[in-house]
Order: sequence, then structure tokens, then C-alpha cells
Amino acid sequence: MPVSELAARVGLASVFALWFALVWRARPALREPRLRGLWVTVLAATTAITLFQPRIVTGLTSAGVHVHTVTLARNLIGVLSAGLVLLFVIDARRDPRLRRSVAVGLTASLVSLLVLDLLRAGPSPEPAVAAQQPASAAAAYWLILVVAHILGDAVALVVCWRYSMRTTERDLVWSLRLFAAGSVLALVFWGGYLFDLYGLTPDLLPYLSVIMGVHGFLRAASLLVPTATALARAATALRTTWRLWPLWRDLVTAVPHVALADPRRTRLQEVLWPRCPPALQAHRQTIETYDALLTLQPYVQPDAYEKAHRHARQAGIREDRLASAALAGVVGQARRAVLGGVPPSDPHPLPGVVHGSPETLLGIARMWGAMTDALPCRDRTSPAQQP
Repeated sequence: MPVSELAARVGLASVFALWFALVWRARPALREPRLRGLWVTVLAATTAITLFQPRIVTGLTSAGVHVHTVTLARNLIGVLSAGLVLLFVIDARRDPRLRRSVAVGLTASLVSLLVLDLLRAGPSPEPAVAAQQPASAAAAYWLILVVAHILGDAVALVVCWRYSMRTTERDLVWSLRLFAAGSVLALVFWGGYLFDLYGLTPDLLPYLSVIMGVHGFLRAASLLVPTATALARAATALRTTWRLWPLWRDLVTAVPHVALADPRRTRLQEVLWPRCPPALQAHRQTIETYDALLTLQPYVQPDAYEKAHRHARQAGIREDRLASAALAGVVGQARRAVLGGVPPSDPHPLPGVVHGSPETLLGIARMWGAMTDALPCRDRTSPAQQP
């Protein structure tokens, strides 16, 4: 595949990713002042990157928009995005005087670009050539455009990385680091773009376009970190619900008073149509399973754990799963005692079951199918179980 075609595909994919991230994160970002600056900064950069794509420029020119208007708008929005990057990272440092200086410099840069564009001499370049070129051929125009971007991205790289090393909020750390990584690629792009404009490195633009596309993906990722974290937590909670469900269903069937709601017919229904958010559902089932284990302690026989442990070892169960297998066997025997109407006796605590540890409960659930009926259950007429 030619580099130019690869650049076009990567560029369009990054544009779609950026706009998706902006729309997806618009509501929460605009509500929270800390995230608003990042969102607006990425919005400006996304608009400039969108107008950098040759296919989009071609589409706009086909709709009647002059190519010079597109390139000038791209240049102005690009410098605006560079200034917003500076204002965003300076806001984190809370330096009012520096913010005013940046605002003045940004305004001067934008006005300078407009003046230089108005003073440009000669006919406009051909649309096919000008699609990814600056709006003006003046060297001063090029320098203002490129230096503004390099300055903004260099400061963003330093400040975002340093701040990410000091904060302990995981989402913020990754957002800042992804933003800093995108700034590195932006620095590479604008340094190479200046060389390309002066003709020092011919045919470099397609490679730079690929770099700008990857930069767009990193900018989108910096916005989507909270979404990725939420999805990861939901996936973990759903996995916990799925793995715990057989044990939870059998125990709350035996002692239904510990459950807020009856189990559904299948665990697929429990996962696909949860009654509450996934994290809350996983937490609720963990607590209810632990409460059921406490309720079953009066039905645990004194030597049940040792017998279940020996049975598991003889069955060839792995050493690291013997404790969980033994607990599964004990709990299975106690559950069948309740269902069989055996009267309770003195409680016998279950070894290793402390404060409803999810890892312990999931270990029991893993061995539940193999050890549920491992130990025989005395019936209600057994003398050892009489009150």
C-alpha cells in the first residue's frame, strides 16, 4: 500500500475516533471544570486535523468552499488549539499572569496570520497542491504557524508528564500521559512539516500525515480514559457475577432470606439483564453469598473440612485449589442438610472465609460443581444432629 494511501486511511480513522470521543465525553466533560479545558483543547485540534485530510478538503471544495478558505481556517484553528493547549496546562499550575501572557501571545499570533494572509501576493496555489499546505507562502507565516504549535506541544509535554508523576488519580494519570505522548508526535510532525515547507526533505508529507493520524488516536484516547476504566470495571463485575452465580444461586435457594431478589432461571439472564448496575450486582451477590455461608455454619459438621480436604486430594485436585475445594465440599454438605430439614447444632466456622473475600468466594465457586456432593449428608433422624 502506498504511504499516501495509508496516510489517508489513518487520517480519516483518527478523525472518526476524535469526533466519537468528543461526542461521547461531551456531557461529563462540560459539567466538570477540570475536564472542560481538555475537551475544548481536543475539539480545536480535532477540527484542525479534520481540515488537514485531503479527502475532506476535496469534499469541501466540491461543495463550493474555496481551498484557500479551508487552509486558512485550518491554520487559524490549529494555532488556536496550540494556544488552548498552553492555557489548559497553565491552568493546572494556576498562574494568572502567565495565562494572560499566553492569551496575548495567542491573539497576536492569530492577528499576524490574518494580516500576512491579506498581504499575500500572487495567485493562490492550485487546490491539489494547497490541500495540506499553509494558506500563505510567506516565510513569516510559516514560522508563526509552526512555532506556535511547537511551543504549545513542548510545554504540554513537559507539564502533563510532570503533573502525571505527582497525581495519584489513575484516570487523570493516563489521560495526561496519553496527551503528552500525542504532544511528542505533534512535535515530530511540526518539525518535519517546517522542513517539508522549505523543501529540505522532499516527499516527507505522507509520512508526517501518518504521524498526525496516530497523534489523533492518542488525543482521542486521552479523552476516553474514564470510559475505558468504567468499561473495565463493568467487565470485571460481570465476570464476578458470572463466576459466582452457580454458588450464589444454590445457597440463596437453601437460605432465601439472605437474598434481596430470587435468582433468575439462568446466569446468562443475570448478566445480560441485570437488575442493577454491574458493580452493584456483583457486590450484592458477594455479600449475599457470604451471608449464606454464615447462615450455614450451624449445619457444618465438626470433621467435615478435613474429610473434604482428603477427598479433594484423592480426586487429584491441584494443590493450590485444595482449600477452596474442601470449603466447597463442606458448604455443599451444609446446604443439603438445610434442604433436608436437619436441625442446626453449634456453629463451626469455615476456615479461611474472612469478611467475605471475593477471591475466597470465587475460589469456592470454581470448585462448586466438582465438590457439591463430595460429602454424605446425615438425615434429620441422625442422633448426632438431635438437639
